[in-house]
Amino acid sequence: MAKINGNEIKPGNVIEHQGSVWRAIKTNAVKPGKGGAFNQVELRNLMNGSKLNERFRASETVEKVRLEQKDHQFLFADDDSFTFMDQESFEQIQLQRDFVGDQGAYLQDGMVVSIEFYETTPIGVSLPDQVTLEIVETEPVVKGQTAANSFKPAVCDNGVRVMVPPFIGAGEKIIVQTSDSTYLRRAD
Repeated sequence: MAKINGNEIKPGNVIEHQGSVWRAIKTNAVKPGKGGAFNQVELRNLMNGSKLNERFRASETVEKVRLEQKDHQFLFADDDSFTFMDQESFEQIQLQRDFVGDQGAYLQDGMVVSIEFYETTPIGVSLPDQVTLEIVETEPVVKGQTAANSFKPAVCDNGVRVMVPPFIGAGEKIIVQTSDSTYLRRAD
């Protein structure tokens, strides 16, 4: 691990602080009229999800943590967990549904995801940016509605609701952005 000064902490950095591992969410360099400058940092605990606002002076040092990212293949889901397989060692790992969060709806058989590890503890899951889904239910096309830039609700085969253009119908495949569940385009 490398030591960095408190004023060098940037959003996305992972640091060790107060005996735990934290990711910097927001930083704000403050130079008051009196006293020394400091870095106001909003931190999120990677182990339990709690938040903390902390001031770091330039003279303070913190440990910058390096996380290991490994590719894992999604195998299957059961009632309360998802099972993944390491692409190199073929070891299986189970992650709880609440750990994976809302992204779990986008997991498809054989999908390769990146799991972040701190030492041997998983602390995050990154899915591909886009997935292909099939529309199972949507409203019929209304004539003349295609002239304006409008969208209608649709339900995908994984149960996720997406707003799609009026020309998309049931049975069509679309590409959806996993970060915010937005329609991108028709699948080829």
